[in-house]
Amino acid sequence: MIITGKKFSKPELSRVINGDVSLETNQDVIEKERLDHLLVKQHPEYNRSSLQQFIKSRFVTVDGKITQKPNTKIPQGAKIRLNVPDAPKLPPRPPVIYEDENVLVLNKPAGLLSMAKGEYCPEPTLENYGLLVHRLDRDTSGVVILAKNPETQKMLRKQFQDRKTHKTYYAVVNGHPKLPEAMIDLPIARNLKRPTTFQVDQNGKSSQTHYKVREQNERYSLLELKPTTGRTHQLRVHLKYIGTPILGDNVYGEGTNTKIPRLFLHAGALEITIPGPNGGIRKTFVAELPTEFIEFFKQSNTLSPHYTTDSYKSQ
Repeated sequence: MIITGKKFSKPELSRVINGDVSLETNQDVIEKERLDHLLVKQHPEYNRSSLQQFIKSRFVTVDGKITQKPNTKIPQGAKIRLNVPDAPKLPPRPPVIYEDENVLVLNKPAGLLSMAKGEYCPEPTLENYGLLVHRLDRDTSGVVILAKNPETQKMLRKQFQDRKTHKTYYAVVNGHPKLPEAMIDLPIARNLKRPTTFQVDQNGKSSQTHYKVREQNERYSLLELKPTTGRTHQLRVHLKYIGTPILGDNVYGEGTNTKIPRLFLHAGALEITIPGPNGGIRKTFVAELPTEFIEFFKQSNTLSPHYTTDSYKSQ
């Protein structure tokens, strides 16, 4: 009679059970356990994903030595220490465009994260200053609105979801669009080959971006952008598709260029209703164009006189 069954998943333990190898000679196989699993038991206040990030960030030592691989097998008796550093001192908040008892409107600098990645984030984010309503990419600057209480957060978020906000962006792009003004109406979907990025896809979500050329020189164009939808990376994907990727875009553009200081994308204005009498007050908040945008065009002497930082001061 032949008896078949599920293949034993741990051959080392199988050999011990069958008596082919003594338990003493395989003590390490029996007693070792993954580092991240041990930390979950020792620090239930953190989830496994956060603990794995701590390990990779060099916050964990095993017998006094830093260990950076979550799947490292640790023998019994090893001394494991988690050394999460104190949260960094919060820098002064970004320039304030508007503030009242319900909302805070900031001119977000390029480089500031909108929200924390994981449970532990070693750098400040917009969430340090208020309740997040919408997001800008890390490398995008400009107008962002935060709520000071959950009721306001819900009210503002619903306007974004219902497309009752109006947003205006400015971008310096490589090359020149074929038309001086047009609506880009192209659906966008996640790129399955590069899951952190997006692409134009006929099976994607409907996405529309209106653009207008405001300035040009021999190589670049300054565009005014008015998206009617808010898909992730929408402006960057649409502009790449029409052959004018945003200057400094290392994901959708022409690759890393150390001479380009940042992504040249700026949220210039946001029209939205904030809490107030009679159902709220409709306001437009404006963040002046960053000086590097102005300087970039000044170098080629193509900037029109009306394009000064004064043109974009908050209202």
